[in-house]
Amino acid sequence: MSDKPSSADGYRSEQVELVRATCLYVATKLGDLMEDLVVVGGLAPSLLIDQQGIVEGADRHVGTMDLDVGLAVALLDQGRYRTITERLRSAGFSEDVNAAGNPTRQRWRLEGVTVDFLISPTRPGDVGGTLRNIEADFAAVIAPGLHLAFRDRQRVALSGRTIMGEDAIRDVWVCGPGAYIVLKALAFGSRGENKDAYDLFYVVRNFGSGVEDIAECLRPLLNDPAGSDAMAILRRDFLDHNGLGPRRVAEFLMRGPDDAIQADVVGFVSRLLDCCGC
Repeated sequence: MSDKPSSADGYRSEQVELVRATCLYVATKLGDLMEDLVVVGGLAPSLLIDQQGIVEGADRHVGTMDLDVGLAVALLDQGRYRTITERLRSAGFSEDVNAAGNPTRQRWRLEGVTVDFLISPTRPGDVGGTLRNIEADFAAVIAPGLHLAFRDRQRVALSGRTIMGEDAIRDVWVCGPGAYIVLKALAFGSRGENKDAYDLFYVVRNFGSGVEDIAECLRPLLNDPAGSDAMAILRRDFLDHNGLGPRRVAEFLMRGPDDAIQADVVGFVSRLLDCCGC
C-alpha cells in the first residue's frame, strides 16, 4: 500500500473527501459484489463514527490517503474476481504504478485516488504484506485477520457526490470496531506505523458510548488466533506510558511526546482489555 504521512498534518480534508467519494463510486459500480467486499483501513473510522456527533473535546478523524477494500475468499473460489477488474476498467480505473514505474496490480487509481485490495491468508506460508497473485493483471495484499472483518462488520449508508460528480446513495459494508482493533493491532505489530497506532486509538476512544461497546464486538473474535495475537500486541505495546503505541500516537498528533495523549492511550486501551477479560 502507499506510504502514509507520519503525522496528522500530512492529511488534507480535500483528499479525505475524494476517498469517500471514490468509495461511493466504487459501490455504484460493484453493487452486486458488495456483499463480498468490506471497507477497511483509514476510511473506516469516519464511517463507523459520526463525525458530526463525536464526544466533546474529541477531534474529527484525520482521514486517509487511499481506499482499502477487503475481498472475501469466496470471490476467488467462484471466479467472480474477474468481474471486479472488468468493471474497474470500464469505470475509468487503471493500475497504479510504483516509484520504478512498474504496475501495482493490487492498487488501482482514478482521479488521484488509489484503491488497494486485500485478502486473507489462505495458504501455508502466506506472509502479511506480500501479494497474492489472482490473475495476470490483478493481485491483492495478504492481510492477516481480514477474515474477521467479515464476521464483525456494519452496513453504512453513503450518500453524496461520487468522484465523478454524480449524486448517489449506496450501502457499503465497513469493518466493525472489534475487527478493526484486531486489524490495526496486527498491522502495528508488523510495521509499527504512527498512523496505525492513531487509527486504533481513535476508534477505541470514540466508538459508541464507551469501550464496552467495542468489547462487545471484540469478545467473539478472541477465540480466533488473529484475535488473541492482536490482544498480545496491545498488552505489549500500548500499556506503558512511554511504550511504542502511546508514543507513536503522540508523535502522529503532536510530532513528539505528549504526556496527556500518552496517558489517554494507556487508559483507554487498558479499559478495553479489562472489558474483554484480557
